[in-house]
Amino acid sequence: MTTTLRIAQDPEADALLEREPLALLLGMLLDQQIQMEIAFKGPKKLHDRLGRLDVREIAGYDPDAFATLACTPPAIHRYGGSMARRVQALCQYLVEEYDGDVEAIWTRDKPTGAEVLKRLKALPGYGEQKAKIFLALLGKQRGVAPYGWRKAAGDYGKAGAKRSVADVTGPDTLQQVRDFKKASKAAAKAAKT
Repeated sequence: MTTTLRIAQDPEADALLEREPLALLLGMLLDQQIQMEIAFKGPKKLHDRLGRLDVREIAGYDPDAFATLACTPPAIHRYGGSMARRVQALCQYLVEEYDGDVEAIWTRDKPTGAEVLKRLKALPGYGEQKAKIFLALLGKQRGVAPYGWRKAAGDYGKAGAKRSVADVTGPDTLQQVRDFKKASKAAAKAAKT
């Protein structure tokens, strides 16, 4: 089952996330050290500047010119230059490993949830947590449900959870996810003292 994405909280940006798997993958890459809805607007900014999101075009773009494109206000991220390099590294990897087919990460050879997680973790800029969250996002909102995906996604795959972008379906759930993250940080801080 796919749902109408409302992650960016912007109809045009969310529509791009829905129709372009690369946009969704890039939004997840950008989702660090800024608010998630701002991160998921980043792909729309790139799309508007390039006229499209093409994995091969981004992979082969002159790095300095791409950094300028990413940093031009409004930048794709508060750290536009370093994120431009990460976006290009991810696109280059996708061209090398998947012939530019983003969806092959979760469709090639009908992988299990554990295999999709492994493939996601291998992506530049994706670690264990980001990979689990993206797998949960695919399963919960994009109808990509390979065998064992919930187990592979860990706590992020739990039904009814409100802990990550995988659970954001509108303003109310965005706030619930923010509240969860705030409470988790406070608990971690309290545990250190």
